[in-house]
Amino acid sequence: MAGTTRRDVMHALLDTCGHTYAQDAGIRLKNTPQPLWQLLVLADLLSARISANIAVAAAKELSAAGMRDPRRMADATWQERVDALGRGGYRRYDERTARQLGDGARLAQQRYGGDLRELREEADGDVDAMRTALQEFPGVGPAGADIFLREAQAVWPEAAPYFDGKAMQGARALDLPAKPGALLELTDDAEPAVVAAALVRVALDKKAPEAVREAAHA
Repeated sequence: MAGTTRRDVMHALLDTCGHTYAQDAGIRLKNTPQPLWQLLVLADLLSARISANIAVAAAKELSAAGMRDPRRMADATWQERVDALGRGGYRRYDERTARQLGDGARLAQQRYGGDLRELREEADGDVDAMRTALQEFPGVGPAGADIFLREAQAVWPEAAPYFDGKAMQGARALDLPAKPGALLELTDDAEPAVVAAALVRVALDKKAPEAVREAAHA
């Protein structure tokens, strides 16, 4: 990394990869029921062993089919969910995921009245409690909970800074600091959710670290 600083690398990272997965999926993230539900669906899809691009495309198709809140997701038939996932290219896990999304939607309605802000309220701002509660949704394991909180920190500030293992893997690939606070100090007040997402993109793409370094040198 001769001739460049860690700040140069961070700025290059944000220039090349600085957008969240919620933004990719067209989710206008706010602390309101519908976008929070859409984010949970996206986190569920992203946590499977499938490309992020396909997961994002599938989330868009579910939304386009009207399944933008727990009630509509639960009211949709299993086949309608399968078809939407298939249109997004999410075919490897489509049948199981369609069932899990329906079950998760019913859980969201029954326990939280369709509003994930109630999950946050029950956790009383405790991030570990939120992470545990998120894993009660079918298909949302530790990785899915991490994805949700990593993105939701933009509207749930008590979760910030949330840099999960995948984000820190990206930091190591770029020889950046191993602590969230130190990472954020290298930015010009960038949102933690954006920084974390950018680092995850580096972790997932073998070519990304070199591309970021080249941009930092330019």
